[in-house]
Amino acid sequence: MKLLPLLIPGAFRIDVDPLEDERGFFARTFCREELRRHGVDFPVAQCSVSFNREAFTLRGMHFQAAPCPEQKIVRCTAGRVWDCILDLRPASPTFKQWVAEELSAANRRALLIPEQCAHGFLSLEPETELLYMMSAPFAPECARGVRWDDPVFGIAWPAPPRVLSAKDRLFPDFTG
Repeated sequence: MKLLPLLIPGAFRIDVDPLEDERGFFARTFCREELRRHGVDFPVAQCSVSFNREAFTLRGMHFQAAPCPEQKIVRCTAGRVWDCILDLRPASPTFKQWVAEELSAANRRALLIPEQCAHGFLSLEPETELLYMMSAPFAPECARGVRWDDPVFGIAWPAPPRVLSAKDRLFPDFTG
């Protein structure tokens, strides 16, 4: 696997490095030692799946606040998404900035989302599925979010959402 640093400190795009032969290929998608070589300690505590029936389903922007912060590695295993990381760390040089990547079953890319960064995505195809690996168990009391369309962040989504939960729609304006 190859880690490519993104604009947001501690965020990486993870590409597979397949070993191919006549059968197809084999590729590592997670390696704790490779992450450590890039300064990331990522103990896998939980894995989850997000399935999205319709294209243009938006989920986000979610994060876990202290005292239960989490890192995530997100990989698209079916379909295609536009995946966004938003830096909410006040001391970060990229505070309130975002980066996005297209993740798909075809490109096999993943994103590593650092603690205190919000995450969200827009499905670009129906029947899209994402696999999440988290560094800490989900703690509902620490679950937070910011509005996907808050003008403070200016996230340039590739299309308007057609499906959006009431919870995600009603996050308050960012005041940090």
